[in-house]
Amino acid sequence: MTYGVTPRLLRSHTGKTSSLGDHQDLFSTRSRFNAMVELEKSGLLGRGGAGFETTRKVQLIRPLNGTHKVMVVNAMEGEPASHKDAHLLQLNPHLVLEGAEQLAQMIRASRVIVAVARENVAVIARVRTAIQERERMSRRECTIELVTPPGRYVAGEESALVHWLNDNEALPQFRAQKPTILTVGRRHPVLLDNAETCANVALIARFGAEWFRSVGTASHPGTTLVSVSGGVDRPKVIEVALGTKIRDILQIANATPHISALVVGGYGGLVLGPEVLDLPYSNDGLSAANATVGAGILCPIPSTRCAIAEVHRVVHWMANESARQCGPCAFGLPALAEDLRILAYGLNGAREAVERLHARSAVIEGRGACRHPDGVVRFVRSALATLQGDIAAHREGRPCAGVAAAATLIVPAPVREEEMQWQ
Repeated sequence: MTYGVTPRLLRSHTGKTSSLGDHQDLFSTRSRFNAMVELEKSGLLGRGGAGFETTRKVQLIRPLNGTHKVMVVNAMEGEPASHKDAHLLQLNPHLVLEGAEQLAQMIRASRVIVAVARENVAVIARVRTAIQERERMSRRECTIELVTPPGRYVAGEESALVHWLNDNEALPQFRAQKPTILTVGRRHPVLLDNAETCANVALIARFGAEWFRSVGTASHPGTTLVSVSGGVDRPKVIEVALGTKIRDILQIANATPHISALVVGGYGGLVLGPEVLDLPYSNDGLSAANATVGAGILCPIPSTRCAIAEVHRVVHWMANESARQCGPCAFGLPALAEDLRILAYGLNGAREAVERLHARSAVIEGRGACRHPDGVVRFVRSALATLQGDIAAHREGRPCAGVAAAATLIVPAPVREEEMQWQ
């Protein structure tokens, strides 16, 4: 369902999956634009988490020689609190595929790969049907292939996904800086964008940059999809104009009005206090809290729950989801999770656990083979700063009553070592 703005990405006649014919009817326009020119004018920022300007990524690949470039749609969405790309692909798969084809044309690629986690069988079925429809109706501008990597958290990181496409394990690769040019096969350059970014490219190509920028903020234009879970009656995907106040988004989502903390940007994002509720939901608006939109996730934690216990559960899961390729992940993250457990339940050593959390965070940061441990450290540090009042009681052995309440943040059961799949 769409809230807070006239639907763009989630436009639908019936609320059910759009066929190719429905898609052409829903998004038809009399105007035709030069897609590359309009994309450059649009200021579209990627919706996958990092927020790179989409034009910048295209311009990195476009000048390269060769006819075997590859456009990859990253719909892995391994973040448990995120379900916006899955919702978009189930409702409007052709919008995503059309945008991917536009990007492929811009970089002169002849191949599009759509990556969906193999566990997400409903989305896989929708995408497969949409690809077949485009083939039957001669709407395929290039070859489109559906692939299904393992659905681990770090498997959706772009270097891990490309590594998997090269017949290797879905493990992140060290990169000194971003963006960098990733390659598949015999060094064929890859442009990789998430599903929501591709859908926006399709809309910009159809309706133009001026239309796209008519909502949102000057530096963060357009609408965005927000996955809202936690202290809500049920998880929702909401489409809003960037710049909408966080308080309004949560109200639309029927979130509890009484929260102790708010997860912004996902489990590699920040834990912030209720004082941010009146900030605009955009990168420029959230800069006042040193935050970004990130992966497009808002998770309010009700005041009846123990926010420290919620943070512990998330960090415990994130530690289990690491690639375990290096010390910071293999040893550092489990140690953070254990210290948080001691603190959350006010166990012996809770005072020392707080000191260790600060010390270990400093040791872990910047030392991983990928950025996964840095994201966990960022999450932990923000919780320590935001929840100081609660921490003071917990470290003295007086945990809040909410520690015994039912969990509210979405955290899957940890995967046992022998069940882990990276291929």
